[in-house]
Amino acid sequence: MPSTTTELPLLSRNGAPPPPVRIVHLGLGAFHRSHQAWFTAHAGDAGDWGIASFTGRRPDAALALAPQEGLFTLVERSADGDSFEVIGSIAEAVDGADTARLNELLAAPATAVVTLTVTEKVYDDASPDAPLGRLVRGLAARRDAGAGAIAVVSCDNLAGNGEVARAAVVRLAEALEPALGEWVRENVSFVGTSVDRITPRTTADDVAEVAERCGYRDASPVVAEPFASWILQGEFPAGRPAWEDAGAQFVTDLEPFENRKLWLLNGAHTLLAYAGQLRGHATVAEALGDEACRAAMEEFWDEATRHLTLPELDVPGYRRALLERFANPRIAHHLAQIAQDGSLKLRLRAVPVLRAERAEGRSGRGTARMISAWVDWVADSVGKGAEIQDPLRDSVREAGSLSGRERVEALLRLVDADLAEDAAVVDLIAGETAHFGK
Repeated sequence: MPSTTTELPLLSRNGAPPPPVRIVHLGLGAFHRSHQAWFTAHAGDAGDWGIASFTGRRPDAALALAPQEGLFTLVERSADGDSFEVIGSIAEAVDGADTARLNELLAAPATAVVTLTVTEKVYDDASPDAPLGRLVRGLAARRDAGAGAIAVVSCDNLAGNGEVARAAVVRLAEALEPALGEWVRENVSFVGTSVDRITPRTTADDVAEVAERCGYRDASPVVAEPFASWILQGEFPAGRPAWEDAGAQFVTDLEPFENRKLWLLNGAHTLLAYAGQLRGHATVAEALGDEACRAAMEEFWDEATRHLTLPELDVPGYRRALLERFANPRIAHHLAQIAQDGSLKLRLRAVPVLRAERAEGRSGRGTARMISAWVDWVADSVGKGAEIQDPLRDSVREAGSLSGRERVEALLRLVDADLAEDAAVVDLIAGETAHFGK
């Protein structure tokens, strides 16, 4: 092996052609590459389905991948070690500002699928230069070319993401041209999904490891856990890859699967983020190793499990898999990152379970403890003058500066105003504060 990284060959296709573009992706980033690109590469008909992946507001990811002809190394990181795989499903890595290429691809009859990994804010962004604005203009080009129907697949961490995407795209299309909105309604299928694969940030050490272990230069490898899940509901009028070959599931009712992930995985992450930091931990694996944190998580899981009743959800198996994933010491899933946007996350991950428990005559104490951990974490952050990342940041800080039951009620009001009017719920949450004190 050459003695320095710069002497190593750059990852390339060595003259082999990429698969033909039939999928357009908006939001080129690490998760897209560890998830949709990985599933496509593992489909039985992968050779027929290339992806043109467009960046969002910055071209950096495309600039890194383009010299490598879209190739990248997926580093699958388990507790036992790393494995390395070159993923070849991205046929083009494109600057999102290249709307001419986007329009050209969307107008091509061979393009059958558009996948999205964007943030929640993008669905509310009406700017023509935002990803959905670009998509709508591309759909107009498809209509004008008579290229036929197409599927838009939202792969975002939003409940009902397919319907959220439909409403946003139709709204933008109608604003551009009323007839275009009608065409979208008749010719664009919006597929809802539940996506899952922990994908931490790539570090310089990861880049160096790929060079040392694989013997080539890769400027943009991706690290991911071994687990990957993709559950989809919707129609593909122009066809799709055989993603089921890689383990994707196609269902007629996505909501129970969304709730399973939202409550058991995301809810547990939220609880561990606040409880773990209060007890001095930095990662999910560290927090899981703390008996107080794990016991609280299991109690919350028991409450949520009572409302996940479909046999096909295999909740016991899902919980066992989550414990193994969370305990992986080589996937550094940082609690500080998970703790961001707490007022929004609790609204989705805690409130439905708390309401369901109380509606059936139980206290919901395990779920209330998640909210109380957030209350304590906010108070601790305010007291230390630490930054709080939240869409309601100023209101959260103001409420967090209060004390006792008044603090609990003010913060709960930011999560769910109706629950804040229920004195019994406020008392329940207030009674669980300071539970995770050292």
